[in-house]
Amino acid sequence: MINTIIFDFGDVFINKNKEAKESALAVLGLNNWGEELERLERKLETGKIKEDGFLKGIQEHIPNASLVDIKAAWNAGIGDFPLYRLEFLQKLSQNYRLFLLSNTDPIHMEKFEHEAGASFYSDFYQCFEAIYFSHEIGSRKPDDKAFYFLINKHAIEPKRTLFVDDKDFNTQAAEALGFQVWNLKVGEEDVVELFDKKIITLED
Repeated sequence: MINTIIFDFGDVFINKNKEAKESALAVLGLNNWGEELERLERKLETGKIKEDGFLKGIQEHIPNASLVDIKAAWNAGIGDFPLYRLEFLQKLSQNYRLFLLSNTDPIHMEKFEHEAGASFYSDFYQCFEAIYFSHEIGSRKPDDKAFYFLINKHAIEPKRTLFVDDKDFNTQAAEALGFQVWNLKVGEEDVVELFDKKIITLED
């Protein structure tokens, strides 16, 4: 019986638009997000560098772009957070232990909080027993360490826990650790369909 649900954030609750971000960066002259920038992004997501170091790292590839413009382009893919998803989560929190485990970086979280407003994001955060971002705990999904952080800190039983994420490599990693999983298909499924799709039943 499921008693705990661990959620991802991006494209589960808040909508994202990767193409918008890529287009905005391309306007500044960055057309290829190569391995060097992938490593830079991983450092940001695991707290090994701060916002300034990350933006300056991108600027090395597009020296004519300002840090302000680079930050705006990086945030261009952050979309809306529909109210109905928050309302669904608030109801869900009455019957399940809920956790948030996200690789969302601090730049994107700042953008979300600014646009959503304090009342909305406070209501969202209050739905969870605990919230963890990879840059705060020093490890990111799909690394086992990120999952074990929650398991050990909150006495979570994977077999009684559902993990919801839009990335298949994250749900595969969780499934290998014994979690029940839902690899949510962006554009085809919505988190509020949790019961409609029989991911878990009301009897759980």
